[in-house]
Amino acid sequence: MFSLKNKLALVTGAGSGIGASIAETLAKAGAEVVATDRDEKGGAATVTRINEAGGKARFLRLDITNEAEIAAVAAAVKAPLDILVNNAGVGCVGTILQTSPADLDRLINVNIRGTYLVTRTFLPAMLERGRGSVVNLGSIAGVVALRDRFAYTTVKFAVVGMTKALALDHSKTGVRFNAICPCRVETPWVAQRLAEYPDPVAARRDMEGTQLAGRMAQPQEVAAAALYLASDEAVMVTGSTLMIDSGWSAGK
Repeated sequence: MFSLKNKLALVTGAGSGIGASIAETLAKAGAEVVATDRDEKGGAATVTRINEAGGKARFLRLDITNEAEIAAVAAAVKAPLDILVNNAGVGCVGTILQTSPADLDRLINVNIRGTYLVTRTFLPAMLERGRGSVVNLGSIAGVVALRDRFAYTTVKFAVVGMTKALALDHSKTGVRFNAICPCRVETPWVAQRLAEYPDPVAARRDMEGTQLAGRMAQPQEVAAAALYLASDEAVMVTGSTLMIDSGWSAGK
């Protein structure tokens, strides 16, 4: 089950954390993986781990806000994708009064516009073939609002909405669109966010306490969901929001 043999996948933000884990998991299942990231060192390291483990992968630098770079990656990939994972994203801490227009613009540009640009570039070939899976990384913040995460909550709700709109518009094409919405995941990105708090230890304790399991999720646990949605076993799944939140949203 969940074999991705002979499938071509592209993962954005594959240089670390969830993106790296997804790239490695898809490759382990048999997919040829194009790992992309602005972080060339991190992306190259992901590809090295995949290839050393017997998988097949290559790295291409990509800033998802840069249309020229997206076009260059598409030209380098050449073959139509079977799987597109829009994982790259950014965040910030703060209420609306603590969020500058520049902060909001940055999150919109990366999380919404970047996901839009990448999907718009690779979707036509998928539609022409009549098959494919697009997996967008949302967040628990795309389903329930998070305190002190005004901009992040706003853009992640948009990512979930974008996913549903894509699924509805292309429901009869054979291309599927789904979003994964994790709770807090133990990644370098989360470590950076924790460092922004006056008391990082207390902030970590608070983050862990919001999940019923009493801990953050691990990147591999999110990657397992991406593998399922990318696989042919999920052929009837489109327009869905898959929660990986240890019951956080159950009572909301």
